[in-house]
Amino acid sequence: MTETLTSPTVRSPVATPRLGGLGLFTVLLGAALPLIDFFIVNVALPTIGRDLHAGESVLELVVAGYGVAYAVLLVLGGRLGDLFGRREFFLYGMAAFGVTSLACGLAPTAWTLVAARVAQGAAAAAMLPQVLATIQAATSGQRRAKAMGLYGATAGLSMVAGQILGGVLVAADIWGTGWRSVFLVNVPVVVVGLFLGARAVPETRSQHPEPVDGPGTVLLAVSLLTLLAPLTEGRAAGWPLWTWLALAAFPFAAWTFYAVERRADRQGRTPLVPPSLFALTSLRRGLVMMVPFSIGFSGFMFVIAVSLQQGAGLGPVPAGLALTPMALAFFVVSLYGPRLVARFGTRVVTAGGLIQAVGIGLLVLTAWRSWPHLGVWELLPGAAVAGAGQALQLPIIMRIVLSEVPTARAGVGSGVMVTTQQSALALGVATLGTLFLTLVPGMGMRDALVTTLLVQLAGIALTAALSLRLPRTIS
Repeated sequence: MTETLTSPTVRSPVATPRLGGLGLFTVLLGAALPLIDFFIVNVALPTIGRDLHAGESVLELVVAGYGVAYAVLLVLGGRLGDLFGRREFFLYGMAAFGVTSLACGLAPTAWTLVAARVAQGAAAAAMLPQVLATIQAATSGQRRAKAMGLYGATAGLSMVAGQILGGVLVAADIWGTGWRSVFLVNVPVVVVGLFLGARAVPETRSQHPEPVDGPGTVLLAVSLLTLLAPLTEGRAAGWPLWTWLALAAFPFAAWTFYAVERRADRQGRTPLVPPSLFALTSLRRGLVMMVPFSIGFSGFMFVIAVSLQQGAGLGPVPAGLALTPMALAFFVVSLYGPRLVARFGTRVVTAGGLIQAVGIGLLVLTAWRSWPHLGVWELLPGAAVAGAGQALQLPIIMRIVLSEVPTARAGVGSGVMVTTQQSALALGVATLGTLFLTLVPGMGMRDALVTTLLVQLAGIALTAALSLRLPRTIS
């Protein structure tokens, strides 16, 4: 009897998940939605106020409720994705974003809209951290560099495009929906995203999932709320006592959060935001630089929207289209970012800051000389140059922040980065927006706009100076 010999079974190693082109498109679509919705309401607020009989303080909550919920829950969203699976959490978050967008679009009252916007911000916080974590876990080498460059380009373009799209949709009044279309437009996009995501996005998760840090989550939420809530709502509410008490409590809440997280890290437990993560020079310095950049970006978008509509008398569509040169320049220049970094290193970021400063300077001169005759042609040179400079900063800074984060902590790292960005975006509206609106009664719209842009120029100078401390190369 012949005995058949068989070789022993060899277990092949588990293949590394690979993010293909369609999968990358899908996660970038998921990254665009939350950022578009942060800015899309800027030009719709006057219409919302008239339709729902909402005062200024309630309208501020339509913006702030979304932004604060989004910022507070981002790190938790990243941790849950590491724990339960990033694709699964991405799809759940996207589905929730579609449902809450529908709720916003159908809101019968202003307070219903505020509640739906808070829920929409929470859904965005579940979805967005999975995008960067998936890119970190399912790409490597040049593919990762290209994907991160495209993510940064998508983020910057979404912030400008959101304002343009908002103006177009409000003016188009599709089927009589008016301002509601700025939310309802998300629903078909989400349906497409869910279909593609289920087929093209690979599942990834941390090989050593870390449980949720309850005390850290609560303390981070308290810290961000005591800072963002009073700053975003204070001016419209008349700076009541609670705003000052909250701001006074912020340093204590932030210190308590840091102390609790540091103790957990030293004891070998898994804090929500591991302080040891900040030992990474690239992450620490990149985050510090992202704060003034994002404050200036969002502050500019808010101030220019108000100036063009209430000061220059433009409608929603012309006010939005006036920023088209900035969006186009950002998109085109950001595509060359990875190649420029490969050749010149992170000094490209410094050059971007100087170019952005020139663009904002041109806008200052335009506003001073041409007011109130501001439109797409008058703003074109300054907006295009500023957009090109921004494109040489934001995508590269994002890549730098995450360049040394271990794959196992990709969700936490991306959550920390996006939380920093989102908090700074909210601070930009609160600080530069408040400065502008405070100056308008005494100085007039033109001088208030020029003064605010000059303050932004100081922030750009700080960003350029901080960029000199970035690592010269990106690993």
